[in-house]
Amino acid sequence: MDWGDDVVDTQVRSGFGAPAAPAQRNRKARWKDGRLVLGVLLVAVTALAGAKLLSSADDTTTVWAAKHELRVGSPLTDDDLTTVRVRFTSSNDSGRYLSADADLKGLVVGRAVGQGEFVPKDAAVPKSDRDRTELPLSVATGHLPPDLAVGDVVDVWVVPKEEGRPASQLWTGVRVLQVDSVKGVAGGSARRQVTIDLASADLSRMGSSLAAIGAGEPTLVRKAG
Repeated sequence: MDWGDDVVDTQVRSGFGAPAAPAQRNRKARWKDGRLVLGVLLVAVTALAGAKLLSSADDTTTVWAAKHELRVGSPLTDDDLTTVRVRFTSSNDSGRYLSADADLKGLVVGRAVGQGEFVPKDAAVPKSDRDRTELPLSVATGHLPPDLAVGDVVDVWVVPKEEGRPASQLWTGVRVLQVDSVKGVAGGSARRQVTIDLASADLSRMGSSLAAIGAGEPTLVRKAG
């Protein structure tokens, strides 16, 4: 039979056809799964870091600080104070200063506070407690702690210059209001001026105490705590 010039294209199917291209679906899926896991880990790490940062940012205490120098006896008001957020290294340190949520009503300055200084708790006293007397003492450097500081509580003794006589205690539990720098040459003649805070009850012995100081050497013994 003559088919002429007509040509018919046909596709021959056979079990021996060309091999199919290898499937990439599983490999791509595994790669995408790995990237997803990495993304989740990054999000988790970022969230933990943010939580830690927020936690550390909240680890602060708000205390009162002086806007200007506060003089002894002046009332404590928020007009003279400003709040400061401070991160203290220990609770003992933070407990030494007047918290910003403390009630200032009826409080006065118990000792001088410098401009910008955090207000110590012992510098904020009830007005009734200010019925006190400030007494300056000239103390030899060997008769007081070398690191004596304002706010320390001391017992005041006097050591007689006359040999053989025992030392006697003049006052107990008095607060240091001021400590000047060392005056005089190094050695036994070097002295420091220390101002102490005496209560009204201490004044009854003022005459005999000053006489004892004149005949001896005042000695300051700091009380622990």
